[in-house]
Order: sequence, then structure tokens, then C-alpha cells
Amino acid sequence: MSDRGVLHVKGRVLAGPDDVRDELWVIDGKVSYDRPAAAGLDVTTVQGWALPGLVDAHCHVGLDAHGPVPAETAEKQALTDREIGALLLRDAGSPSDTRWIDDREDLPKIIRAGRHIARTRRYIRNYAHEIEPDDLVAYVAQEARRGDGWVKLVGDWIDREAGDLTACWPRGAVEAAIAQAHRLGARVTAHCFAEDSLRDLVEAGIDCVEHATGLTEDTIPLFAERGVAIVPTLVNIATFPQLAAGGEQKFPRWSAHMRRLHERRYDTVRAAHDAGIRVFAGTDAGGSLAHGLVADEVAELAKAGIPAVEALSAATWGAREWLGRPGLVEGADADLVVYESDPRHDLRVLAAPRRVVLRGRVVG
Repeated sequence: MSDRGVLHVKGRVLAGPDDVRDELWVIDGKVSYDRPAAAGLDVTTVQGWALPGLVDAHCHVGLDAHGPVPAETAEKQALTDREIGALLLRDAGSPSDTRWIDDREDLPKIIRAGRHIARTRRYIRNYAHEIEPDDLVAYVAQEARRGDGWVKLVGDWIDREAGDLTACWPRGAVEAAIAQAHRLGARVTAHCFAEDSLRDLVEAGIDCVEHATGLTEDTIPLFAERGVAIVPTLVNIATFPQLAAGGEQKFPRWSAHMRRLHERRYDTVRAAHDAGIRVFAGTDAGGSLAHGLVADEVAELAKAGIPAVEALSAATWGAREWLGRPGLVEGADADLVVYESDPRHDLRVLAAPRRVVLRGRVVG
């Protein structure tokens, strides 16, 4: 909006699960719940159901299936997320320097985790720093300084000698690395598909686990006790059968394991939620998946058995609080999405925003 322009959002404003307002005002790009007093303002009114800008808590801007991409491709990725209303992105690992996005008021806000840190030859080519355990602490410190309060480890990957997923790091290495990240004020998350790495990572003090398909009745209580969050990326886990088919001949044990993880994915997420583990919405977009899938991920969380309001929170109020970013509170940047009807009653409306407002400007 211009300096003299005011946006009036009227209908229902879902500022939180129990905080429903009738209207809000956007004045100089900021949220206000007080009607502006000045006369002669140019007021634009938008009607509908407003939510805080959606959060994709696991995506990769500046990355595709082969590695880093040009800036114009990264821009298209960010714009695709913006179109669906994803206005806050936690970039869970990218080799690209996307700091230039911070200078673009028309692009979503990004919280970066630096570049993935993986074991040598134990991750997707061109994605990660590939190192050995003795270097883990140094690389974690480096990425903690480059990121925005997060570091991303690759906790497990296929071991060609074992023919299956195995843990990438010794317990002592992850303990020292996570402690170093915490000393530098960064939280640590890890890619984990399988079961074996989870206990060591959680007992070493990790803050979050991505995918977490390997959770079991033994590790779910440990996650809940330690307050470790998960981002299940169910739209990505849906690709496991295709991946398993591609590796069937060379790695039959791995293929069978991936199918088992896929088959129990909804039960795993529901059990985690029911145990009190915090679950957040993330798509894993930017590798092999397209951007703009956060509405699909929220629908998947509900399909797993998470109540609709809590699935919504996983991509709105709850996710923003977890990431330390404001929602629709007085004085915050006006990042919001307006829908035709109440998304608490029908999550499908998330796929069709009526208006998208970023930093107080209508951008969609």
C-alpha cells in the first residue's frame, strides 16, 4: 500500500486458534486492529477469512534435482510459493546464496539452514558439504554462522555396503556438533528416513527431525520427552514407492525398507501427534518436488489423523511461533492470506487463496 493507502480486511481474521477478530487494518504495511483516525485515506477493502501467511517449514529455494540453480529459477520458486500464500519459508538446506531475496519486498521471507552437511558419498550429488566425522563440528559452526538460526545435518542415507539406510554419524560427533551449534545460537535439524539414527540424535540434543518416517513406539516417547519437533514432509514421502522401484535390482533391502516406511507413514505421524510431539508442515519442495505444495501438505497431515485446526496451526500460528516469527499481531508486518470460506471447516480452501498480502501489499 502507499503511504496514504490503507487496506481494510473485513470478515473474519483468524489471528490464532482462539483469537478470531472481525477485521484488521493494514497501515504503512503493518497490522493494526484500531481503525485509522485520519480522514481522507484511500481505503481498499478485502473481504473473507484471513490467516497469517502460510509457512512451508521445509523447502529448498535455489535448488533442484541436480543441485544449485540460477537466480531466475530461484525467483520462480519463491514466486510459486507466494502464489499459494506461503510467505514464510524455512529453507532446510541449499548450496545457493539466496541472500538477495531478502532485498526483494515482493518475495517470501526465508529462514535459512545453510547448506546440508552430509557424510562423504552419502547424499545427493551437488547438494551438501560431504565430510567425515572429525570435521563435523567445524562445518556445523560454519553453517550456523551462514544460516538464520538453523543448521541441517543428513542423519541417515543409503549405505552401499549395507545395501540399506544406516546412520551417518557416530554418537560422539553429533553430540559435539549439536553442542557447538547451540553455543552459536543455532538450532539443529536432520534429514532422517530410517530408525537407526534417531535415538542418538535426540539424546545428543537435536531440536527437530525432518521426515521422521523411522519413528517407532520406542523413540516416539523420547521425542515427546525431549521436545523434539518433526516436519514429516508427507507429500515427499508419497514418492517412496517410485524411489523403491528404481532401486529394486541394485538395493533390494533398501527398496523393501522404503516401502515399509511409506506404508506406515500416516500411522507414524498420528502416533507422534497423539504422543504430544509438535508436528509442522513442510513440503521438501525444490529437490525433485515443485514449490507451492503447502496446501497439499496440510491436507496430508489431516489425512494422517491430525485434527483440522491443528493441521492448520502446523502451517500458520503454531509454525510461526516455533520459528520465532510473528503472525497477525499488532504492529507486525502484514503478511496474510484471505480465503473465500473458513479453512478450519474445509482445508481444501487453502489451495485457492482469494488474496495474498505480503508486507502490506496485495501481491496476489
